[in-house]
Amino acid sequence: MRGTLRTVAAVSAVAMLAACGSNTTASNSPSASPSAASSSSAAGGGTSTAGKFKACMVTDTGGIDDRSFNASSWQGVQEAVQSDPSKISGTYLQSSSGSDYTPNINTFIADKCGIIVTVGFLMGDNTQTAAKAHPSQKLAIVDYSYSPSIPNVDALVFNTVQDGFLGGYLAAGMSKTGKVATFGGQKLPTVTIYMDGYWDGVQYYNSQHHTHVAVLGWSEKTQNGLFTNSFTNQTLGQTDTQTLISEGADVIFPVAGNVGLGAAKAVQNADAAAGSNKVNMEWVDTDGCVKAPQYCKYFISSVTKGIQAAVKNAIVTAANGTFKGGNYTGTLANGGVALSPFHDFSSKVPSKLQAELAQIKTKIENGTIKPKTHSPV
Repeated sequence: MRGTLRTVAAVSAVAMLAACGSNTTASNSPSASPSAASSSSAAGGGTSTAGKFKACMVTDTGGIDDRSFNASSWQGVQEAVQSDPSKISGTYLQSSSGSDYTPNINTFIADKCGIIVTVGFLMGDNTQTAAKAHPSQKLAIVDYSYSPSIPNVDALVFNTVQDGFLGGYLAAGMSKTGKVATFGGQKLPTVTIYMDGYWDGVQYYNSQHHTHVAVLGWSEKTQNGLFTNSFTNQTLGQTDTQTLISEGADVIFPVAGNVGLGAAKAVQNADAAAGSNKVNMEWVDTDGCVKAPQYCKYFISSVTKGIQAAVKNAIVTAANGTFKGGNYTGTLANGGVALSPFHDFSSKVPSKLQAELAQIKTKIENGTIKPKTHSPV
């Protein structure tokens, strides 16, 4: 890891600052030409192709508008373009399966992109192979790091066990049934690190309050739990969430990208049937109230990581000639991970619980509390 971490946009766990975001449209085919998938400008919604420095992004299979890490990465590309549209242009290729990763990367290498951003843990090997075969090509990857680091790859990872811990503590403090739950899209380190933090945060709440809130769907000790094995199948997310609710869970934390929308639908249905906020949830990666505002009333908070700021930084430094490869780690201390604003729950989360979260955040930052995880950071 770098001796000095670069600062990304800091979001306090309890400051309740407003967040912003935008939806984007996706390229429908992994073989679509880069020019057909150029970034939209914030002002006019047109196509930004003026910049000579091309920032090119390869999505994971969740798609460009997954309301999660692909969408956040694309927003980072757009923000880089907006920072200097006369210099930087942005484009992406969408991967419908893992077999698209290498062809999409190679397409962008042939297109002489200034930097290629690959998104997701599953693209780690493909990105490394491309980087070593083309040492002058600048790349960045979201959610993967290398040991030793690769000089022409800016590897962006996030210590989400930290804010996952805060999310678990918050969930335990808000539960009325004494049962909370989490499930993943796929059993990957970038997924289970969130779940580890969530589980451990609940245990810490129990130790501080002499309670016995149970976590359904995951155990940090055994590393066993519930997975949909998909980041796109919302029906599976809805079905699994309905099962967890039937088992008594009243705060749900899906770590599954777009599958989480199915979870939100199940929560909505449960609350409609009960005639009250019987069940609530927390979103992952991005601020759910921004990315899925139709379900904001059910989101106590979101357990987020600063992907867009990290991606923007990688692109801007590459465009400005100050690019440095290596491994960046986002933490609570540098603003790379955070608990999002409470939004509709601002008046519902007890002030005592908010104060406890602020204290815990500080203790994690200074090392007094060290959340456990079996996943590499």
